Amino acid sequence: MDTTVKTHDTKDFTDGDGSQVAGLQPFLHDAVVTLYAPSFAISRPHGQLGGGADGFYHGDSRALARLTVAADGVALAPVGGALDGADSATFRGVLRGLGEVTPDPAVTLRRSRRVAPGQLTETFELTNAGGQDVRVGLVVTATTDLAPMERVKTGRPTPPVAATAVDGGLAWEQDAFAVRLTSTAAPEIDARAGQLRYDVELAPGAVWTAVLHCSAAHDTGDQFPAPTAGSVPWRTPELASADHRFDHWLSQSAADLDRLRLTDPEDPADQFLAAGAPWFLTLFGRDALWAARMLLPLGTSLAAGTLRTLARRQGVRSDRDTQEQPGKILHEVRRSEQTFHDSFGLPASYYGTVDATPLWVTLLHDAWRWGLAPEEVEQLLPHAESALAWMRDHADADGDGFLEYIDETGRGLANQGWKDSSDGIRYRDGRLAAPPIALCEVQAYAYEAARGGAALLRAFGRPGADRWEEWADRLRERFRAHFWVEDEHGRYPAVALDRDKRPVDSVTSGFGHLLGTGLLDRDESALLAARISAPDLDSGHGLRTLSSASVGYNPYGYHIGSIWPHDTAIAVHGLVRAGFPDEAAPLAAGLLTASAAFDARLPELFAGHGAANAARPAPYPASCRPQAWAAASSVLVLQSVLGLSADVPGSTLTLAPAFTEAYRPLTVTGLDLAGHRLDVSVSPDGAAQVTGLPAGTTLIRG
Repeated sequence: MDTTVKTHDTKDFTDGDGSQVAGLQPFLHDAVVTLYAPSFAISRPHGQLGGGADGFYHGDSRALARLTVAADGVALAPVGGALDGADSATFRGVLRGLGEVTPDPAVTLRRSRRVAPGQLTETFELTNAGGQDVRVGLVVTATTDLAPMERVKTGRPTPPVAATAVDGGLAWEQDAFAVRLTSTAAPEIDARAGQLRYDVELAPGAVWTAVLHCSAAHDTGDQFPAPTAGSVPWRTPELASADHRFDHWLSQSAADLDRLRLTDPEDPADQFLAAGAPWFLTLFGRDALWAARMLLPLGTSLAAGTLRTLARRQGVRSDRDTQEQPGKILHEVRRSEQTFHDSFGLPASYYGTVDATPLWVTLLHDAWRWGLAPEEVEQLLPHAESALAWMRDHADADGDGFLEYIDETGRGLANQGWKDSSDGIRYRDGRLAAPPIALCEVQAYAYEAARGGAALLRAFGRPGADRWEEWADRLRERFRAHFWVEDEHGRYPAVALDRDKRPVDSVTSGFGHLLGTGLLDRDESALLAARISAPDLDSGHGLRTLSSASVGYNPYGYHIGSIWPHDTAIAVHGLVRAGFPDEAAPLAAGLLTASAAFDARLPELFAGHGAANAARPAPYPASCRPQAWAAASSVLVLQSVLGLSADVPGSTLTLAPAFTEAYRPLTVTGLDLAGHRLDVSVSPDGAAQVTGLPAGTTLIRG
């Protein structure tokens, strides 16, 4: 997902004012994000909302830009703030000097936050633990610009919207977006200043409480509504291992994934995962597909909902502006067109992705293998056939046998794989590749999709299986002939071919996406396993997107040196699938180290300096957190540790613990195979057990 240039914003706890360079994307690395899609709130650890990207958001619009509290003539000093869960947080501060007769604080403010769809609740609790009566004026300031998300992301200021006074609070409305803030304690209201004032008197031991409630709604309703309570479409796993960082990462990830769920308004029973907060809290094809695929060991319902949601929006025509094509799976959906600047803007429904379509086919195949009901699979096979046809008829525009992309509009994404920043695909010497570009990992996705699609067609008695297997075999041979290059360390696949079919010879994390797909033979896989293990890619905290030996490497580069948890998890899984668990183990360990540094809520990406430079990874300042595929990576790593793979149509489950030494004894409860709960344990000596296998299923031990 592309980003714009970014800078840091700072703010004082007392008044919440932010300082930010206009026109640069706000920083988020110290943000506390409370989330319940399609809503979320952003503040700093002190709890004040104000400046930069801070605020309360609903449905890609900022409902509140500022919500701060101050005490007349008294300094409000923060002493702590943290998440209580995915959707709630607590912040504490001391009113310095008020009621104090010893060095001990006397009067404290506890601020509790909870987010629900379209709702923000802030509870202010003032406590006098001193021995004197105190009196203080509290002022809550609330303002907003009602800005669309892309405007916030650019860092360009938006004029404030005037408030009107309502019973017990304030209200704002613009462009069919209405926001209302009310208080349980009767305040003095100054609409022009956007202030609610409270005169508070507290006897020793007394507590004063005010609850502020903010509601936000679009007149047309939510584009993608939140699901009903209690409808989580997967089993929630519980892990008890010898490495408690792993347990914590899985638990926090499950909580975040729960709150990233959205539904398809065309069928609210179908759920998918929004990509991440704050920038991408909507439907992204690639992200939703990868996240659902990673969660298959917890059940197939999310995969089914994701597949159907995207199938309803599958391309049916050719449209240059939106880049829609027949059979193509979309990139993202927004409420309205996004305009970032004169040369970059995206339509509300945008199809500028080369990889979502083969990933859709592969998710259908893998969900079938994990037990998706045959009738549900069969209903989606026409969409799979259309997706396969897109790979053949539209993705290969020049007929060279490779899937490639080019932005024909001049305003869309210059790169349309997962590394979609404008500088993301480059040579070792730093030069940018010119489009049309054929990415190495996309050829692997296409190979896997063709093979998986053929298996589905054959299993359900539909024609074309042999033809797609032959297509995959030809792609495999073409890849071997055109992508492989060599440097002083040996042979490796280039990250891409450029418009002149020259290999783009940078060394990247893309190697991990090729492993285990079947595109490579054993010797080729061994070469990549060795390259991934080298310190220019393996940072000790995860896999760098670009080798540190490359010209243009930047540890803060979005796709040119940073570390993405999902990217590393894909490499871990690919190494295990390809038969190289020893090389997978250090990458998994690096992610666990990183997860602990980020309090188990791994961000979208973080800086690629690596463990040789610092024990803790540095944040990428504008990263989404939480992010769906970063959270789902915990499940993919767990699957890789256990060596789990399913073949429900073939009535088998494979359990081949690959690198469990650091985690055993290990017990995980709440996995799922074809609707049956599975529990897996690995004893201190490495013996593995499974309970809950469906009748007739054979356990294959590796």
